[in-house]
Amino acid sequence: MNQTVKMIFWDVQAGHATYIKSPNGKHIVIDLGIGSFDDNNNGFSPLMYLKEHMDINQLDYVIITHPHFDHIEDILNFDSLSPKALLRPDHITNEEVMQEEKATRTIRNRDKPIFEKYCEITDRYNTPISDTNTSNPRIASNYGGLSIKTFHPTNCNKNNFNNHSIITVIQFEDIKVVIPGDNEKCSFEELLQNELFKTAIKNADILLAPHHGRESGYNNDFVNLVNPKLTIISDGRFCDTSATSRYSQKSSGLKVTYNNGSSEIRNCLTTRTDGEIFVEFGKDYYIKPFLSIKTKN
Repeated sequence: MNQTVKMIFWDVQAGHATYIKSPNGKHIVIDLGIGSFDDNNNGFSPLMYLKEHMDINQLDYVIITHPHFDHIEDILNFDSLSPKALLRPDHITNEEVMQEEKATRTIRNRDKPIFEKYCEITDRYNTPISDTNTSNPRIASNYGGLSIKTFHPTNCNKNNFNNHSIITVIQFEDIKVVIPGDNEKCSFEELLQNELFKTAIKNADILLAPHHGRESGYNNDFVNLVNPKLTIISDGRFCDTSATSRYSQKSSGLKVTYNNGSSEIRNCLTTRTDGEIFVEFGKDYYIKPFLSIKTKN
């Protein structure tokens, strides 16, 4: 039986998209960014790559951290993989989502169909998942022993959707990965009052930097608690107010293997310079725990 978790942190330019394959072959996607710096392809779709190149015809679980354009741009391909379950911050109403779209329309006129699709999907995926449903992510045995815990704030002002982002913590064989959205100060202040949240994120192996590694998403108490060995940043070429150096100082380092076969200890990786980042962990052929990190570049 396969006893490993496989992950891809996609290079989707300034957005975010992560794919996870559970030990029993379940398929999970967190966020729906598109594009690729490495291939100079603004239209690269991780969802269609999964379907056309990895022979994945259905997703078991999709998490959309929050309804901002750079996290949902691939949503027009959502139905191509017929996801069984969807989690999003459903306390944000469709009316509020479309108000957000209207506010940004002068910047990007192509946004409206994407936000409309998000609202249509939100209306469609409105039935709670029963405990008997084999796609229920709250039950680790449904995902081959992969623990999937999610947390999100609800009390912050809705004038900033970043502060309503879902944070996902996945864990298998003592390896832990923390994947936030674009959480900022208010979000962290609320979540760090939650003892279950604090226990869940504590001493992780890998942290995806909140808000693409910007200073606005850096929270010292949060990072100290996560205490990452490696921080991954999904960022653009012109990431303003970057906190990359701060994450690097807070991360203790892990071995990373490059495409040419060489390797070194890295504290911080970015999809902007390292391309796609491939993570695998679990138990090897000899039933020994392992963690492997490789980059496309």
